[in-house]
Amino acid sequence: MRLANKVAIITGSASGMGQAAAELFASEGASVIVTDINEHAGEETVKHIQHAGGSAAFVKANIANEEEVKTLVEAAIGRFGRVDILYNNAGVMPEDDGSVTEITEATWDKVLDVNLKSAFLCSKYTIPHMIEQGQGSIINVASFVAFVGCTVPQDAYVASKGGMLALTKSLAVQYGRHGIRCNAICPGPIETPLLRPLWTSEEERNKRLNRIPLGRFGEARDIIYMALYLASDESSWTTGSWLSVDGGITSNYF
Repeated sequence: MRLANKVAIITGSASGMGQAAAELFASEGASVIVTDINEHAGEETVKHIQHAGGSAAFVKANIANEEEVKTLVEAAIGRFGRVDILYNNAGVMPEDDGSVTEITEATWDKVLDVNLKSAFLCSKYTIPHMIEQGQGSIINVASFVAFVGCTVPQDAYVASKGGMLALTKSLAVQYGRHGIRCNAICPGPIETPLLRPLWTSEEERNKRLNRIPLGRFGEARDIIYMALYLASDESSWTTGSWLSVDGGITSNYF
């Protein structure tokens, strides 16, 4: 098993890609802390993992709240004794995100809180334990939109993901000597519940699809297997990297 004897905290893991990652990591031997604000879905994810023979526990937390993040990490240590992997997966993409001339302050704050502040807080409270252990892997979910502009803007989302890239580099440089690696995955358009509301018509869907050289939208498995590599010892000399998993969309001029 690729993650035997490791402990992972995966944020936003009650549904979507986070849930898929929790199940995959558990199947590869990790003990997983499932954390989300959706308690029912989080508990169901844990039950599914345990039914399959894996090890997991649910901790409800608003990861944009410092006290709740502190409690989350303490719960992980109390339950499993260590944290080897922090997977900053949680994110939001609200429909009312748009150009800076149109976004409300409330929308901007919400997106930056969930998408970026949460990674800061989770890292703040996890890294000291990783330093004590002498090793750890932090995986940040950024996005291909951090590299390119878009005529249909989502400026709060883009800013949050650009910040995630910068944070990744900084953490990799600061804590590499402690055996802590930090990398970012930059997904292209993934067919998940988060993205589907943006497709108001088949024409809108195809507009995005036609930009992807591999001819399909991504699936959760395309991202979580990259995360599995970064979580495992196979990536022991990989840090500070921005890894695009985007079907080639950022390589396409037209």
